[in-house]
Amino acid sequence: MSTAFRYRGYTLDQLKAMDVPSLGALLGTHQKRFLMRNYRTFYPHIMEMMAKRKDKPIKTHLRELVILPQMVDHTFAVYNGKEFVEVKVTPDMIGHRLGEFSITCKRVVHGEPGLRATRSSFAVPLK
Repeated sequence: MSTAFRYRGYTLDQLKAMDVPSLGALLGTHQKRFLMRNYRTFYPHIMEMMAKRKDKPIKTHLRELVILPQMVDHTFAVYNGKEFVEVKVTPDMIGHRLGEFSITCKRVVHGEPGLRATRSSFAVPLK
């Protein structure tokens, strides 16, 4: 049994060798549409930054950026509205968007009566 990574039947090296239209054919509809419309706008700058900065994370606000095979093993610092969250790109993330891995909402923790609660429940016994 082979443990090598495959995306829709292609290995990572084969995916890296593909041109953009043939790679877009493997992606979903929304990812393909974004890639075809914005490849010349966003990706040249990102690819240039990836070539320069191998060890430091690349800061970006582009949460809608579709992850390409060339981005594998690079680290991106994706803005979530408050801070930059570091995302290490793995082969399993190909075809997803960067924003999916940088959560924008915190989990809400509600208080219990008497503990971490409002002032109105201050007199509630703890038993």
